[in-house]
Amino acid sequence: MTLPLVLVPHSVGPDRAVALRDALVEAVPDATVRATTTPAETADLLPEAAGYVGYHLDAEARSRAANLRWIHCLSAGVDHYDLDALAEEGVVLTNSSGIHAEPIAEQVLWYLLTFERDMHVGQRQQAAGHWERFEGGEIRGKTLGIVGVGAIGGRTAELASALGMEVLSIKRDTSEVPDGVDELAGPEGLHDLLPRVDYLLLACPLTDETEGLIGREELTLLGDEAVLVNVARGGVVDQDALVRALTYHTIGGAALDVFEAEPLPDDSPLWDLSNVVITPHMAGSSPHKLDRWTEILAENYRKLAAGETDLRNRIV
Repeated sequence: MTLPLVLVPHSVGPDRAVALRDALVEAVPDATVRATTTPAETADLLPEAAGYVGYHLDAEARSRAANLRWIHCLSAGVDHYDLDALAEEGVVLTNSSGIHAEPIAEQVLWYLLTFERDMHVGQRQQAAGHWERFEGGEIRGKTLGIVGVGAIGGRTAELASALGMEVLSIKRDTSEVPDGVDELAGPEGLHDLLPRVDYLLLACPLTDETEGLIGREELTLLGDEAVLVNVARGGVVDQDALVRALTYHTIGGAALDVFEAEPLPDDSPLWDLSNVVITPHMAGSSPHKLDRWTEILAENYRKLAAGETDLRNRIV
């Protein structure tokens, strides 16, 4: 029996496409998987594909994918997909939620310790060849607020709790308190949480409800010593309001891995602010990413071949 064709397109990068193909075939030896290296190859195979593994597939391309039943998004965020359109088309969408939890949580700890110990000050002094003593704080006993306690927020809560931090969290579903969380509230509790935290982590998806969630009012409530950490999406924060709060020190600082526009434009004032740490949307990077992708893909491919629809990490 010929198993359904899964396409790994050139747009994920030729080397990565081949690596994903090889890993999936190794995990499911009878799998029919094709990796492409050019747009023409992708266009030729798209009409045959039952599955598509990549970052995005727009409506025009989907209209040419007559046999498409499953899209797997290699990122956790799926805000670039029209979920209603996929539901109408009968296409199952899954994502890679969970594979980034460990590296992002570890990087968040680095952000927290960087600001607590003023390591960003030391890095700037080193770059300038300038010796000037400064004092560092201690993270134990500080309070971390987390907006979005999924895989990333949950793992961060565990690590922060292990370091002796108090962890307060906001989550839509409050029926179960995740490990490491001391207090859990629904979205309506955000404004009550903000004045209580030393650090605020944004780890929620970008949705209609979370777009612009942190604006001028929320930054004011956060206070002039608190630090904002954003590993969610740039659109969760009003970036103009954030620049103003950082410029006038109405918050203590920000560690940012995501932005409204990426790459961050050269003329962005964020580059020059002394109380900002910037990383280029790389918090989810890990040498174990391929193995974690493959685990999800193999499970879902087997289900696709069996005609099942209860795929892992199903969004639509």
